[in-house]
Amino acid sequence: MLRRSFVLATAALLTAGLAQAQAPGYRAEYRLSTTLGTAFPWGQAGERWIELVKEKTQGRINIKLYSGNSLVGGDQTREFTAIRQGVIDLSIGSTINWSPQVKELNLFSLPFLMPDYKAMDALTHGEVGKALFEVLEKRDVIPLAWGENGFRELSNSKRPVASPADLKGLKLRVVGSPLYNETFTALGANPTQMSWADAQPALASGAVDGQENPLSVFVAAKLPTVGQKHLTLWHYVADPLIFVVNKNVWNSWTPADREAVRQAAIQAGRENVDKARKGIAGNDTAVLRQIEASGVTVTQLSPEQRSAFVQATRPVYDKWSRTIGADLVKQAEAAIARR
Repeated sequence: MLRRSFVLATAALLTAGLAQAQAPGYRAEYRLSTTLGTAFPWGQAGERWIELVKEKTQGRINIKLYSGNSLVGGDQTREFTAIRQGVIDLSIGSTINWSPQVKELNLFSLPFLMPDYKAMDALTHGEVGKALFEVLEKRDVIPLAWGENGFRELSNSKRPVASPADLKGLKLRVVGSPLYNETFTALGANPTQMSWADAQPALASGAVDGQENPLSVFVAAKLPTVGQKHLTLWHYVADPLIFVVNKNVWNSWTPADREAVRQAAIQAGRENVDKARKGIAGNDTAVLRQIEASGVTVTQLSPEQRSAFVQATRPVYDKWSRTIGADLVKQAEAAIARR
């Protein structure tokens, strides 16, 4: 019995040693960053990617999730730089959060560029998406797949918003991107940049009146409990997510494991998009009934009402199109027209 146990233990050690020899330089654990935690589809996508990578690499690559941008002190706009520097090994990051460092990613934040999910898909799954991945690769970041946080809708604690005039004077929390400041300033609001970690306390205290986020965030974060009693569905910008790996980490893995991580990202991304859109993509009545049952007034814009917002933000759109790259914006507009 003792001899059999010794033989089994020795075999296990030899197997472990062989696995290590096959994967020189692999770390015991890698760090994955997300902004939102596992109560949200975004954080759940991180969990799923970790699970799939472990499965597809037979445990050679183990990853730990760090949500709330905790690896960069909660400042989501520093995440991309931290990935390049190796502070973060992997990320499922927002195009919005990375846009201060990668100007082309501001494309998805051009006000009212994308009217629906088909338009978003035409960009992320077409030539525009490929071009953006090439931009990221030149920045020492390896992009693998697209995910989604969703179209961002507007909420506030003061009044229904159906026209630009209704926004006048409202204090709104926005993400740390100059484009968002300029968009809401053009609409007459008073935008205030702050991290998501600071946003909910600010909403609860009345330091800000409102915010903009996908419906999945509005529901999961229980924003009606912090005074957000007016919701406007206007699909003004979208928030795609990108699954990436630091270039040095990527190059340290075997080709087979790289492909396993890529396929895991593609699968997790596909599942994430399905989850983010479930009950929301078509303004599902059950989701809206749930929101209205919490005491929220929901305003859905008519085409004429939406047009007023489009016109008010057109100067911002034109200015930022030059910053992003006129050719890229034209390519995106053409792809959306063909959808």
